[in-house]
Amino acid sequence: MLLADCEAAGSVLPAPTAAEPVEPLHEDRWCVVLDKPEGLLSVPGRGPDKQDCLSARALRQWPDARIVHRLDMATSGLLLMARGESMQRAFSRAFESRQVGKHYVAVVAGRVPAAAATDADGWAEIDLPLAADWPRRPRQQVDHENGRPSRTRWRILQALQDRTRLELQPLTGRTHQLRVHLQAIGHPILGDALYGASTPPATRLLLHAQALELRHPVTGERHRWQSPAPF
Repeated sequence: MLLADCEAAGSVLPAPTAAEPVEPLHEDRWCVVLDKPEGLLSVPGRGPDKQDCLSARALRQWPDARIVHRLDMATSGLLLMARGESMQRAFSRAFESRQVGKHYVAVVAGRVPAAAATDADGWAEIDLPLAADWPRRPRQQVDHENGRPSRTRWRILQALQDRTRLELQPLTGRTHQLRVHLQAIGHPILGDALYGASTPPATRLLLHAQALELRHPVTGERHRWQSPAPF
């Protein structure tokens, strides 16, 4: 599954109702790029109360819109949808072959120390295999025996006494990868109900997909779409 994040959390605009139009950050004949609010599903869930989602809202405006990747319900930020099945295949191949740059911002618990092994731009890496935690689904866990390879780059944007603002770049696309990796190094994302960052308090999961970079599979043009974090 392709998936899929300051001093205090700022105010967050409420998710639009099902009747409101979706405002694209980018639209062409091949794709649309949307800014998903926190608390809205990417795709329908199980049950009649989980049918409202970003993809369903997009279909009202772009009947040929097709999902390519997903964001967790609690995560906000950029999500690309292809237009038509052939473009869905083309964009899916780009994501699967890691030709898409994904950048997140997150605020985590505690003061993260600078990593010893960083590159010239300050990036360090978490390399821990992940697998489903079946007794506690939908949780995931670090599993050195059965887990799939999972890599996340990170660097410090701002370090405060009780929290740190990080830029994150997932190099693989495992479920809950960023959330589990940060918990594993002792700095869970604030507001994460699944992986346990309740102190300092936050009104939402402080994880936002802030940028997507890719070469358009049809035009060959390089694109970088950005969305400032709402916290």
